Amino acid sequence: MPIEAAASTACTIAALAHLASTSLVAWRAARDRQRSASPAERPPITLLRPVRGLENHLEEALASSFRLDWPEYEVIFCVKDADDPVVPLVERLIAAHPQVRARLLVGDDPISINPKLNNTVKGWREARYDLVAMVDSNVLLPPDFFARLLDAWGEDTGLVCAPPIAGRVEGFWAELECAFLNTYQTRWQLFADLLGFGFAQGKVMLYRRSILEPLGGIEALAAEPAEDAATTKLLRAAGYRIRVVPRPFEQALGRRSFTEVWSRQLRWARLRRETFPFFYAAEIASGSFVPSLACGLWAWFAEMPVLPALGVLLLFWYASEAALARSAGWHLTRWSLPAMVLRDLLLPVLYCQGWVGKGFVWRGNEMRLAERASGS
Repeated sequence: MPIEAAASTACTIAALAHLASTSLVAWRAARDRQRSASPAERPPITLLRPVRGLENHLEEALASSFRLDWPEYEVIFCVKDADDPVVPLVERLIAAHPQVRARLLVGDDPISINPKLNNTVKGWREARYDLVAMVDSNVLLPPDFFARLLDAWGEDTGLVCAPPIAGRVEGFWAELECAFLNTYQTRWQLFADLLGFGFAQGKVMLYRRSILEPLGGIEALAAEPAEDAATTKLLRAAGYRIRVVPRPFEQALGRRSFTEVWSRQLRWARLRRETFPFFYAAEIASGSFVPSLACGLWAWFAEMPVLPALGVLLLFWYASEAALARSAGWHLTRWSLPAMVLRDLLLPVLYCQGWVGKGFVWRGNEMRLAERASGS
């Protein structure tokens, strides 16, 4: 029957894509855990860290900026408001680490609807060096941070980036966010990089000013509501490749609420829909929900037991994710499986809400995707 054939085809393709993505990313992660990064050169680098407000494990994340094993670098913290509660923390860290050239810049350059980009512009303009690493405030930087970034740079590279790997997980809702991040979003980004289709992710991005400035500089990133999407389109159009660090860096989650997790995922979903609608359209099949429906239809029309067929599919699905997390050394506990199941049940709802809405709140900033830099 046509329905049976379509369902079996959809289920088979989804299962093969899942197996390919989990197994190849696991193989690469296991391989790269055994080698140390050793870039051919160690040029000076500017580290830009936009900050706003206080969050879990923030002091540890910002303090890691001063313990990098690199011969020459500077740290520039960027904050919009002088009365932001993060300012005393940053000033205390700078004073405690006089061996590292560091400073805090205050102010805002409203070139776009993206508050993070507006906050970072002043740091980009003040950067001393050609290499500039833009890193979110909640990323924990290991001593070999710069080495791992430069090790991924190739001759045709325009940007090296790294998605977040969730760690320091406290409570079930943080487990849910970890399930969204690690074996789902980060896995697909690493898989795309393996296939040669790497795309930028704003958590960690290493630029060369000598590449970006002729293309319009940091101001060119205002063309999209998200700086990573703008970077991807700009550099691809110029003929450059975007590469992803094989061993991404940890984001300490701490304790989360469901509202925090959902609002963050909804923001990212709407940004992906706005900037890459064709790829967003295919996301509905990326979790286990749609393949499970296809598997159930297939078994029903083939007059096979439906529940055992679903059980086999789901066992394979989540065992593959668990094996990936174990191979990569990522967070994995007894709560990971129920968090993955809940994630996949929520994905269709998230997908639909991603299509219908245009607004969201990011760290107190109300943003509407219909706006652009020219009209904001």
